[in-house]
Amino acid sequence: MVTPLLAPIGGVPALITSVSGFEAAIAEILQGSGPIAIDAERASGYRYSQRAYLIQIKRNGGGLHLLDPIAIGSTGLWKALSDELSDQEWIIHASTQDLPCLRELGVEPKILFDTELGGRIAGCERVGLGPLAESLLEISLAKEHSAVDWSLRPLRAEWLNYAALDVEILIELRDAVAIKLLEQGKLHWAMEDFNSIIHSPGSAPKKDPWRRTSGMHKIRDRQTLAIIRELWIARDEYAKRIDLSPGRVFNDEALIEIATKRPKSVTDLSKIVARRSRVENPPVEKWHQILTDVLTWSNDRFPELRTPSTGLPPIKLWRDKNPLAFARLSHARAAVLEISDELAIPAENLISPEFVRRLCWSEPLATDPQELTAEVKHHLLELGARSWQVDQLLEALVEAVQQTVPLPPKADEEPEASPEEA
Repeated sequence: MVTPLLAPIGGVPALITSVSGFEAAIAEILQGSGPIAIDAERASGYRYSQRAYLIQIKRNGGGLHLLDPIAIGSTGLWKALSDELSDQEWIIHASTQDLPCLRELGVEPKILFDTELGGRIAGCERVGLGPLAESLLEISLAKEHSAVDWSLRPLRAEWLNYAALDVEILIELRDAVAIKLLEQGKLHWAMEDFNSIIHSPGSAPKKDPWRRTSGMHKIRDRQTLAIIRELWIARDEYAKRIDLSPGRVFNDEALIEIATKRPKSVTDLSKIVARRSRVENPPVEKWHQILTDVLTWSNDRFPELRTPSTGLPPIKLWRDKNPLAFARLSHARAAVLEISDELAIPAENLISPEFVRRLCWSEPLATDPQELTAEVKHHLLELGARSWQVDQLLEALVEAVQQTVPLPPKADEEPEASPEEA
């Protein structure tokens, strides 16, 4: 029987908007005991930045607090709170989403428990906060405000209630996930993954992000590509300056239309932008000038239609380009899926598919069984696999990299897309 939780047990606390209020909240939090549940609300899809627009914190004996980081500002109190609790566990659901904006403020957890990732490793079918609370705590949470614009002020009472619920049961949910992991002998695996997140350097900036513009598959000439690149950069710079999502300045559909139709006048360009923009009085004259300038460029200033890939070829080409690697990969993927089923862990959490591809692409150097095992283990760890993942997969992957004949494809099996294909 699932019980709806419509509001925090102690009610929704008042939103803290001042440094003095934050100081009082910190004092109360430090009086508590045990782990700290924390969550952040961003304005993804609305704003350019990924900053936090609301921070929710709860600790047993330390109260539940809603903090407005915009009003409070970038005070050193955020780091002070983090430092004071550096020896405590911080509970975050889907931590890779919230850690960047927390770190931007100065909140740097040293010990992490990620309830979403923990749920995955524990074999839970649905790991969103709401579904996980339903399955493990038999509590349902209201989620109707999950996509609101948190940058708006004042924050509505019903939004604050929704946000408070995100941490209200997070400590209990952490304990329920930990029990499942402990019962399955997986708790130390999860803790290793959590620690890996804490020490991850983060994603490197994408090369040529403008090439990810929706609709690029329609472009067949380099001049049009140059227009897209220059307007994408101009849109991005303007979006960053006014802190608005680039798609709200004007969307990719408008960008492709401008590049392909090449409006002759500012008025014509403005009409295209106006249909797909949330901005009043955008700098259309500047954008039209960029378009006009690119049309005068010589060919040597145009980007190449295709850039050389530094990654592995798409899997659909492996059979022809590197048939032995294809054979190794077919066995490796089958082994990963089999062990994934046995352990009730999604294959992508058991090991990164990219690690498996890179392992299989190169022919092993060693022939001696012990040396081959050591080589495969070293390669996996060097790629970034965790030790528990290597322990579970090493024997099967050593066997797979020795294969020279691929497994026959299953009738209902579709080829897996590589990141390059995706």
